[in-house]
Amino acid sequence: MGLDEVFGALSDPTRREVLRLLRERGALTAGEIAGEFDLAKSTMSGHFTVLRHAGLIVSERHGQRIVYSLSQSVFEETIEAAMRLLGVGRDGAGRVGRGARRGGGQP
Repeated sequence: MGLDEVFGALSDPTRREVLRLLRERGALTAGEIAGEFDLAKSTMSGHFTVLRHAGLIVSERHGQRIVYSLSQSVFEETIEAAMRLLGVGRDGAGRVGRGARRGGGQP
């Protein structure tokens, strides 16, 4: 997983909606997901490819169907990396606050 790929994948509203559907409903077939959008199958296939390449979803073939599900660990790693990038981290009590480089941890 590269941050550029993840953030690029997240930059598109259709891909964010695909991720929301998978989070709310669990694993879905490509057809079930595509049925929620007024887009060509080839367009949806392109979105699935971007999301898979970024590691945000995983696919499994079941006969002629492809079933997609979220890759939760990539989300967690991305959030953690973004927080480090912005100088935000957890203090000793587990609270999220500013890192030492940005002013000493005061909210």
